[in-house]
Amino acid sequence: MTITNKTIKELLPLSFSSTPAVSIRKENEVWVATSMLIHYLESFTDSLVVTEENEKPIGVIGGREIIENIFKNSSSNFFDNTTVEQITDKDLVILSDKTTLGELLTTWKNTRRAFSIIPNDLGGYSAISGRKLLEIGANCITDLTISEFPRKKVETFEKKDTIKNIIKLMLEKNTRKLLLKGTDYFISDRLLIQSIAQDYDFFRNVKFLERKFEESLRLEEAKKISKDLNLSEISKIMYTMMHPYVIYQDQVITPWDICMMLQSDRIEFLG
Repeated sequence: MTITNKTIKELLPLSFSSTPAVSIRKENEVWVATSMLIHYLESFTDSLVVTEENEKPIGVIGGREIIENIFKNSSSNFFDNTTVEQITDKDLVILSDKTTLGELLTTWKNTRRAFSIIPNDLGGYSAISGRKLLEIGANCITDLTISEFPRKKVETFEKKDTIKNIIKLMLEKNTRKLLLKGTDYFISDRLLIQSIAQDYDFFRNVKFLERKFEESLRLEEAKKISKDLNLSEISKIMYTMMHPYVIYQDQVITPWDICMMLQSDRIEFLG
């Protein structure tokens, strides 16, 4: 029996509901959500759960919603006069104790968002993100190595690109990260959002999208590895990284890639 037939609760017995979902009320302005996302993007919560007055979850908001909308409206008006409800993704996945890993991954492939919530014993909700599933990968026994992962094109940008071009590339390629061509450094939606909030005051006094990358943004360095590690080993490494993004030869590996590889029938679980 592959691990996809096991429930998430069986695969994460000690930490199944240990990560509280971070929520935001639907009537809050987008600048509030953006400020919160700076701290939570790529953490174990990854996205914000949007709630109504009775704390009922009605959707989710993450870096994708911010990036998509500033590409359409790169003014302070978007942040100051748009509510969270107006840009919320209503396709929030709520799990149960009986949800299997296979069911979860099928849903994530359809939504293209590695994030779900599950009711917890405190009357609230806990978060299950792509990064959370690295725990499952780390506790697997397998001979499946990085070199056997499906090859995908490494999406890059160049120093001469404007911020608008970079965001356009992210949207077109459906990726949260782009590698700076010829380097091991990358830009992410979190870094873009951080700059917008902290360096450019939510576009209140500057035209941000027309700026060149090199005069506007900080980058993060991917971890380069030289050994063809197995899925368990690479999961353990990525689990400890603040911003998990690994380069092996001409491949880049993200938590999403690990999640998709958990569907392999060559994986046993240490349960």
